[in-house]
Amino acid sequence: MTMQPTTDQLQARTPRVKVIDIARGVALVAMAVYHFAWDLEFFGYADPGMTAFGGWKLFARSIASSFLFLVGVSLVLAHAKGIRWRGFRKRLAMVVAAAAAISVATWFAMPNTFIFFGILHQIAFASVVGLAFLRLPPLLTLAAAVLVILAPIYLRNDAFNHPALLWIGLNTVAPRSNDFVPVFPFFGAVLAGMGVAGLALKSGLYDRLAQLKPGTWSKPLDFFGRHSLAFYLIHQPVLISLVWAWAQVFPAPVETREVGFLKSCQISCEQSRDTDFCTRYCVCMLDELQKDDSLDRLYASDQSPELKSRVGDTAAMCTARTDGEIPSGGSQ
Repeated sequence: MTMQPTTDQLQARTPRVKVIDIARGVALVAMAVYHFAWDLEFFGYADPGMTAFGGWKLFARSIASSFLFLVGVSLVLAHAKGIRWRGFRKRLAMVVAAAAAISVATWFAMPNTFIFFGILHQIAFASVVGLAFLRLPPLLTLAAAVLVILAPIYLRNDAFNHPALLWIGLNTVAPRSNDFVPVFPFFGAVLAGMGVAGLALKSGLYDRLAQLKPGTWSKPLDFFGRHSLAFYLIHQPVLISLVWAWAQVFPAPVETREVGFLKSCQISCEQSRDTDFCTRYCVCMLDELQKDDSLDRLYASDQSPELKSRVGDTAAMCTARTDGEIPSGGSQ
């Protein structure tokens, strides 16, 4: 009597697509570059707020989106012939355990900005919910991706500012977290990957990609891509340890809290206004916040509504004052 192969065995015979592993490896290396820049900022070698605004912020979002897109691609390729429950449950358990470990570790290391819903949490969520989209037509999945990506533009509401709902991503106040990858809009990147992968399977593109044999230059990226979870968990502790060791021998120049505030304010402000305006505006903000204990409370990560109101009122007042000081046409 001939034994019929299981779904897992059938899927195991499907060759890996090296270019997908390489693409995942590229995303991981880019993630390491961003985290290294963050480490330099954390230890004082780069200006405060450097990685939170402008090009670095766009770089970070592009990395997260590309990595999640590949998660969607892999989800379709792994289960296109039927859900491999054994492999799925094993991988899901690993991702959930890793996400929980990240939350616990960052809670003890940085309790005011700990990671409560980062990229691993998003991957765990997407891996489960994404199963509901596996049998949908690819174009319908792509339409759902567009709706998920656009949802924060139209559905943001103060009700989602409750701590228990922040992970959804429809909040109106940005939470303090060192890695925040909420369901909306980032689940849209996973759905986009699933839709594209579905179209690739139907068109035969997957088979053509599987035949590509990149050169030896790609081996490190291929290796990283095939061991993405291990790379993700290991690279940041290694990088931050190296920067910490360097700081013990060559410490960064010590800046006062006031100088740090002005630099961070300037970087943030220049995302929408010119340098002259921002210089005056940030000095105004610092002067006003120093009149009471507001600056101290900001550095203590005070999240009280009263302080948020105070900072908001001060920002509005300093904006109006600065606009009044600069001649018409002198600021954007």
